[in-house]
Amino acid sequence: MNLQLEKMKQNQECERRKRIAEEKHKEWVQKKREEERRERKQKLSKEMAEKATRELEKMQLQEKADVKYKEWLKKKRAEEAEKKKKEKEKEKEREAELQEKRTRSEQIFKEWLQNSRNKTQTALNGFGFPHGKSTGLY
Repeated sequence: MNLQLEKMKQNQECERRKRIAEEKHKEWVQKKREEERRERKQKLSKEMAEKATRELEKMQLQEKADVKYKEWLKKKRAEEAEKKKKEKEKEKEREAELQEKRTRSEQIFKEWLQNSRNKTQTALNGFGFPHGKSTGLY
């Protein structure tokens, strides 16, 4: 009877130890899971923060690029406008020179016409050529 009692006590002690070991194992597993969950949350929040900072930097770079592009475009358009203005001025100068040349040539032509009317005509029967033509005689 004592042996049976001792065996029962040993069995109960063994079962109690098993339950305690199982409970400790469950607690350890639960702690481990919570720790892993916390680590994942921290990692996720860190990744989100890094992603947000990258997005912010990207947006700032994009804004800077847009500002620089707008400045460049404004400068380029101003240069093109200046270039067109200079070309128009050159074209006006050329047109003015051509007009001046035309008026001068017309004036010279009129003077020549006036002078040619006033000039006496040369004799056509000069040097043995009657009416300016060769007669065929030596």
